[in-house]
Amino acid sequence: MNRLNIFLLIIVLGCALSVVSSTNQQREIFIDLQRAQSQERQLQQDYAQLQYQQSALSKTSRIEQLATNSLKMQPVTTGRTQYLTYDTATNKAADAPMPPPLPASAPPARGAKR
Repeated sequence: MNRLNIFLLIIVLGCALSVVSSTNQQREIFIDLQRAQSQERQLQQDYAQLQYQQSALSKTSRIEQLATNSLKMQPVTTGRTQYLTYDTATNKAADAPMPPPLPASAPPARGAKR
């Protein structure tokens, strides 16, 4: 009877240690989960902030303002347009003749069918 009690006591102690170990593992996993969820919230906030910054930086008015002020660019007009041709044999670009202007659409003659 005495040996049976010692054997059962060892089994109970083994089960108790197993419960303590599994509880500790569960606590560590829960802490890791909390950290991951906190990191996810932070990353979502960062992503939202980056989307806002991207939309603010890509506005057409801001791009036009930077082009005219910082880069000294000017709007395109037909009088200032320069056409280039590229010669692959010499690897050089040269001025090309201006294309002829498009004919203005003339109003139809009187009595003409539409």
